[in-house]
Parts: sequence; structure tokens; C-alpha cells
Amino acid sequence: MTKTTDGAERSDVTIDTGRRNLLKAGGGLVIGFTWLSGSKALAFAKPTPQPGDAAMARADGNPAFAPNAFIRIGTDGSIRLVMPEVEMGQGAYTGQATLIAEELAVDLDQVKLEHAPPSDDLYGLELQGFQNTGGSNTIRACWDLLRQAGAVARTMLVGAAAKRWGVPAEQCRVERGVIHHDLSRRTLSFGQVASDAARQPVPAKPELLSKTSYRLIGKSLRRTDTPAKSDGSATFGIDIRVPGMKVAAVLMSPTVGGKILHVDDHQARAIKGVVDVVVLDDAVAVTAGDYWTASKAAAALRIRWDKGPNATLSTPAVFAELADASRRGTALVGKDVGAGTKAGSKTVEATYQSPMLAHATMEPQNAVVSVQKDRCEIWIGTQVPTRVVAVAAAATGLAPEKISVYNQYIGGGFGRRLETDSVEQAVAIAKRVSYPVKVIWSREQDFARDFFRPPYHDHFVATLNAKGDPVTWHHRVTSDTVLGRWSPADMPKDGLDPDTIDGAAEPPYAIPALKVEWVQHDLPKAVKIGWWRGVGATHNLFPVESFMDELAHAAGVDPLAYRRSLLAQNPRARAVLDLAAAKFGWDKAPAKVDGLRIGRGVALGTSMTTLICAIVEVGVTAQGDIRIRRAVTVADCGQVVNPNTIEAQLQGGLVFGLSAALWGEATIQNGAIEQSNFHDYRVLRMPETPTIEAYTVPSAESPTGIGEPPTAIAAPALANAVFAATGVRIRNLPIARTSLATGSAALGQVVI
Repeated sequence: MTKTTDGAERSDVTIDTGRRNLLKAGGGLVIGFTWLSGSKALAFAKPTPQPGDAAMARADGNPAFAPNAFIRIGTDGSIRLVMPEVEMGQGAYTGQATLIAEELAVDLDQVKLEHAPPSDDLYGLELQGFQNTGGSNTIRACWDLLRQAGAVARTMLVGAAAKRWGVPAEQCRVERGVIHHDLSRRTLSFGQVASDAARQPVPAKPELLSKTSYRLIGKSLRRTDTPAKSDGSATFGIDIRVPGMKVAAVLMSPTVGGKILHVDDHQARAIKGVVDVVVLDDAVAVTAGDYWTASKAAAALRIRWDKGPNATLSTPAVFAELADASRRGTALVGKDVGAGTKAGSKTVEATYQSPMLAHATMEPQNAVVSVQKDRCEIWIGTQVPTRVVAVAAAATGLAPEKISVYNQYIGGGFGRRLETDSVEQAVAIAKRVSYPVKVIWSREQDFARDFFRPPYHDHFVATLNAKGDPVTWHHRVTSDTVLGRWSPADMPKDGLDPDTIDGAAEPPYAIPALKVEWVQHDLPKAVKIGWWRGVGATHNLFPVESFMDELAHAAGVDPLAYRRSLLAQNPRARAVLDLAAAKFGWDKAPAKVDGLRIGRGVALGTSMTTLICAIVEVGVTAQGDIRIRRAVTVADCGQVVNPNTIEAQLQGGLVFGLSAALWGEATIQNGAIEQSNFHDYRVLRMPETPTIEAYTVPSAESPTGIGEPPTAIAAPALANAVFAATGVRIRNLPIARTSLATGSAALGQVVI
């Protein structure tokens, strides 16, 4: 048994040894933690000791040297780094470890990386507001913090060695965890001075290494989690097993907002291996010794449902209401510059629609929960550990310090694991049984109960001068508010959700008169909406950059040259566009291919403070099938920490966005989500994925976000390429193939 910080015993974790082994290198954090955040005002993570550090270190085995919440060094020389941000496939652990290890003067192969326990005070980054991983914030939020944390530790370790030797610290250097005094040829390892270092004064402002001395930052390093994920030793939430655990499969209401009227469980209980049937308000869980037995029994349930108030809800009706709200609703102005500017002589007007989108993570929702009289333990992969604590405390009635959360690797987040609904459900089930329970949602339940990116309606009116340049630009966004649902306290006093105009209010181009506004139109509360990879910019860059293409066409100017002419006062954005054009070879006409209409499209914008550009070339068949032939993407994301990670994010993010533009659409019919799995919510397959060239503009600025910008820029680049190939302007997503077939045009796809 292992003890938590309150002295209570908890069950040791065991993993399915057939495919996972937690004790292998990189397997994850074995020691459990309770929530140590206090009741005081939130104190963000800092590189120096903070209240709560000592208790956290005790819970972590009381290492000899724990100068802050992130670094643990034992007398045996072991080095462990606690990562404040979660690893969900984006390379966050490698990036964070690089920042600490650089200043600590160790290499990544010398350290073990661990998941941070729940604590807003110790691991809540100021840029996020509390402990959460999202918004492409990991490196930009940790850039100063973790380098300083490493520098604090290095200074104290060197100070301890220098004191033992009786020499000035300035005469010492560190290499791979060993402190050298070259004049006397003496050395001491970190482990040898760990205890003494703990008694050294903590530097208030540690001296950071100069950029010219970087050994790790800026180098292409192998990801720290790759070996464990390759050999199966990495532990995801769905892999967890604890002694006495049963597995639960759930059936939830087929309609959004539906409830249970009656359950006949006789056939389910008759299946060998079934342990319990637990009935909630809107779901039924069947527990058994394994998932497949539980799933089979769940399918045997006979449930009579109250379909609820949304039984007739449909996607066409949702978009009709959005369009009506756009015309009649009260608009909140998010940006209004150049008011009174005389309009140009030519008017261009267009309306765009963007659908609801599912997250479609590879690892479906799951959680392992054990509820006992005096404590609750949760094993899960989550982006928001302290939110998990809060909802579990509310559901059990236990104090937060009685809730233990053991975070795991996440098999895809994209914003979905910013939610805690699966935890709330798992806790509700665990409260009604006498054993730990692992709740796993089937892929179909995962799709049906997603927190979807909301649908959007965008209306544009612009006027052009005689040269064809935009003089006035009016953009009205109509949608629900994710921020208002997810964190109402963070909504501005004027009621304007800034996410709804992100990527629209600050275009890179020179436009004399720009007005961007938002009309709030709430979906039924039972239709859950949430953050989706790229958030506001993912929605806004599609209509904004598509409409910019429309203006270029109306002006009779090459779309890349048109954009370039509007960037005279924005050299940084112009450099991104120019590099993309050069790498793609925009000046060279595309080669003709028999049976294909060839076109290429460009899009440029800002997402997560990163300037991002994509150029895509497509071939479109006579039947309307789209073949993406090639793509180039360029980012100005400040200082690059790991070029390998940047390349992977630019490529993977673009594929994610292209998939959504081609097929991404969650639709409602008679109150139910129609899509259920990857056969009807498609993503690009490997043979369909184009060659993607990824580049960055060299920069000495602090890092900016990279995980979400390529997703945000994908759709407009693709849509503009399709227009160049076919003459069909894509104003609704996903792209309707029927509109691209020779001689046809579907509703909403305008042939110019």
C-alpha cells in the first residue's frame, strides 16, 4: 500500500501486463497525490519554492533536493522532472523537459519525466489562469518559468559543490549532471551534493544561459515518450487496472437531453460475468470483469427513453435559426476602426457556414474511479486535473484534499479532455458499487456525447476602390459561446466572447475601415459545445481568408499577389507569405494532369499569436473527388525549441484541419447525433495524405503556439485551391462533392 499526504492508504496500481508495464522507462508517475491547492487566492507556478512545495515533495518520496515543484534529485543521482502540462501526443513533455534540462545542464536521457499532480498553486500557469493544458500554451507559458526553474536548481547545486570545495561558484561548470572545478580537477555529481544543495540560499533572479550556449534548445531532439509508446509501456487512462476493479460499459440517451423512463435488465443480468447494472438519469452502466462482457450485456438492455425537449431538433433548423439571428439579433462590436471612411465603388457580399465538429480522439472517454467513505481515487488522462478534483468533490461530498487524481498519458485531446463529464459519470457509478470501476465509452457513445465545436454563420460586406483594394470590411459572426458555457466567470462584462472573433478582429492586412461584430445565438443547453483544436481562429480563418480570396478574384488579381500588396506595413507577415510562396514555387504554373482540374490556394493568418501560412494544390476529378497533391506550410512561431516537434505539429495539424474541411460535420436529426464512428466521420487516410513541407521563419522572439495554427489555416487554403481548380467558391463546410462535379452546383457552393 502507498500512503497519500493525509496518511490514508490507497491501493497500488497494476497495469495490464499483456501490453503495458508502468514500471518500464517512461511509463508514468506511480506515486499518487491528493490535491494540495489551498483556499488562498490563486498563486501561479513559480521557479522558486512556494507554499505547498514541501508537502508535495513529501508525497513524492521526500527527495533530497526539491528546489521547486518541477525538479526532484535524489542522493543516488536520480533526476526526475515533473511536467506541469499534459502529454497528449503534441510533444509537450519533450519540450518542457528541454527547457528545464537546458538550464540544469543535463541531457534528456538522464531524466525521468512525470505527470504533475493536481495543484493550481504549484502547476497552474499564469497564461492559462489555472492548471490546464490547452490553447497551444505549453511552450509559450513555460518558456521563462521552466528555464528559471532549471537555473535555480543549477545555481544551488553548484553553490553546494563550491562551498564544499571552498572555491568561488564562478569557477565551476556543469556537464551532464556533474559539477566540475577544472583548476583542481575535482568533480561532484548532482547526487553527491543533493542534500547540501537543499540548504543553499534560493536565488531570487537566477542567471539564465545565453542563447549561444544552448545545447538542447533549437536542436532536433527525439521525443522522450516515443520509446514507451513504441514498446507499449506507456500508460494511458484506458490501460489502468487496480485490484478488485470491474469494467463498465454504458448506454446513454440516443437524443440530446433525453432521460430514462424504464429499464428491463433481465437479459443483461443473465449473461455470465455480469456483476451489476447501475441506472442513472440519462445512462445505464453494466459492470463485469472485462469490457466485452459488459458491452455485450449493455446491448442486451431494454430501455424505454423519454426523448426530451430536443426530439425534433435538426441541423437545418439550427442553421436557419443562426441565419435569422444574424439578421435580427443584437450585435456586439469587437473591432471598429476607420469609422466614417468613405466606401469604395465596388461591393462584394458573401455568407459562410461552418458545421459542428467532433473531436474524434483515438482514445475514447474513460476513467477509473474508486469511491470509499473517506476518500475518492481517480485514474484518468485529463487536461484539467484540478477541475477533475472539483467535480469529484462535489459529486461525493468529500473535501478536495480527500480526492486523489493520478493523471496518465492522453490518447488525443484536441480540447475534448478539457471537459469532466466522463469523470462525473464514473464517480456517480462508482458511488453505487463496492469496488473500483473503469468506465469506458464505446466509440459510438463517444461521438454521441461529445462537446462539439459550435456551428457558425458569417456574413461579409466589403467595398473595393478602383485598384481593387479593400476600403471597408464588415464581418458579422453569429454563434453560441463556448467560453460562456465553460467558464462564465471569464466572460467580459460587455458580454462579448473574444474567442468568437479570434482570427477575425486582427487580420494581418491593411484595411482602412474594419468592423467585426458578434451576435450570440444559444443552442439548446443539451447540445454540449466545447473547445476544438484551434478554437476561434479555426472557425474564423476559413471565412476570412476565403472572403479575401473573393476580393482578389473581384479585383482580377492573383490571390497571393493581392495579399502581398496589403502587407506593406506588416513585414513579419509578409516574410511568412513570401517564404511559403518561394518554397511552393508559386510563380511556376502547376503541371497539367489528364482527368484532373488542377488548382492551388493560399491562406494567411494569425492563430495563438503565431503567423501561419499554407499553400495547397489539389486535383479535382470530373465526379467532384478532391485529391490533395501537395501542401506547404510556414510559421513564424518565435524561438524554436525542437524543430522535430514543430515539423510534426505543422504536418499533423494541417492533416487534422484538412480532414475536417473534407468530411468533418456532426449533424443532428430528430434530436440525435447522426455520426457514430470513423466510417461516417472520416479523416484522411495515409494514401490520401499529401506531401507536406513544413518551414519556420527564423526568429529570436519568445515562442508562440504551434499545435493549433496549422489546423486553423488548412480549410481556407484547401477551399481556395478548390475554387482555383473548379471555379466553385466553397462557402459551406465540409466541401460538398456534388458541387464540384462537372456541370453541377450544390446549394451554398457558388460558381463564379
